[in-house]
Amino acid sequence: MSELEAPLEIGGVELPNRLYRAPLLECAGDGPDAPETLVDELEPAAAAGAGLVCQGASPVREAGGRVAPAMTPLADPEFAARLSAVPDAIHDRGGRVFAQLDHGGLRSMETWHVGYRRANPDLNQLAVSRPPWPLRAADRLGFLELDPRVLSTDEVYDLVADFGRAAANAADAGYDGVHLAGANMGILQQFLSPFYNRRDDEFGDGARFFEVVYDEIRARAGDLPVMAKVPAETEAPPFVRRHLTADDAVAICERLDRVGYDAFVPVRVSTFWDMSIVRGRFPERAWRDPDFREGYVAAFGSRWKAALVAAANRIEGAFYGFEPAWNADLARRVRERVSVPVLLEGGIRSREQMDRLLGDDGGPPACDAVGMGRPFYAEPRLPARILDAERAAAVCENCNNCTVPQVTGANGVCRTPEVLAERGELARDGAYDRARENGD
Repeated sequence: MSELEAPLEIGGVELPNRLYRAPLLECAGDGPDAPETLVDELEPAAAAGAGLVCQGASPVREAGGRVAPAMTPLADPEFAARLSAVPDAIHDRGGRVFAQLDHGGLRSMETWHVGYRRANPDLNQLAVSRPPWPLRAADRLGFLELDPRVLSTDEVYDLVADFGRAAANAADAGYDGVHLAGANMGILQQFLSPFYNRRDDEFGDGARFFEVVYDEIRARAGDLPVMAKVPAETEAPPFVRRHLTADDAVAICERLDRVGYDAFVPVRVSTFWDMSIVRGRFPERAWRDPDFREGYVAAFGSRWKAALVAAANRIEGAFYGFEPAWNADLARRVRERVSVPVLLEGGIRSREQMDRLLGDDGGPPACDAVGMGRPFYAEPRLPARILDAERAAAVCENCNNCTVPQVTGANGVCRTPEVLAERGELARDGAYDRARENGD
């Protein structure tokens, strides 16, 4: 048995193998069809053999804090109970499922999405501290509309309680664990980051927020496994002087390991929501597609602003080119210092690469489990190929045409004809026919 096929325990929950679907935006929304949509999106990965499926970021409040349209919150217990269809479907296929918990803070739609802001004028933009100067400059230039509510200490504890309630709702619905979205410029990263956090109370120590969130989850959801994405802001632009270093990220993981966290996902990110999150090519097709143009205008406020965002996206695409397993070195450093599993995602595309990262080649392992995100948009049943062929590789070309339209509320799907044609050929050859013994 290879390491990839070996079981792994996270907080008392045993995963049947070490391949997982990383969190993505499923765009299921919060309507009556949300459970069915999530099952349609997530069940194929489990049926094809993924040991763990991570449901994409779920806001912890019913209103506000959403970083993209059509997100599925876990704030309302009655709605969350209806999502039990998701873990039921994953469990029927022999897999496990974690729900990712999130609040966008200054990255929320009420800050950057013009149409959403106009439709929801009473929503607060939650801020850890006064927004840093680049965001204030963008506000003065009309790219953002900042009206932040800097959280008092009591309001921070209210937000902590929201994370605890959302975790309890997930546990009651049958999810196997929760995953804190501690990166991609959400409020969890904003607490950790010295670029955003200049508080003078106990939460000026950003890791303190993670500590009290953990305690709240334990109080409300018992022994539900909790893992956290932990950022190193090493991809921040040169003008950002105060940011989290790789050493900082390792130290944070060590501290949270002592607190009791059950697993970590270390990632290299920026201090901004940019293409350091999704490295690869500039998504030319997505920006040119006439089906999304009006959605871009609604999101950014005008055609010229949408064009400027596209231009910035092009520059970022050149700066943050695709890099295989770009978080591997950071994950390896964390793994050497903590006592719990370390999961790795970001630029993992082949079985051969996975085996190497897990130490199957005799070298030191970088992680205990390997995940992929965007490739699942192109191949929902990708694990069937990865687990059954030593030289299998994802057909994803890292073009990002799947991600940009999500600012309009569009589904995350592959839109690149060459990739879709290759997937179709693989399907005709039966490459995705693998199913677990307890599945169909």
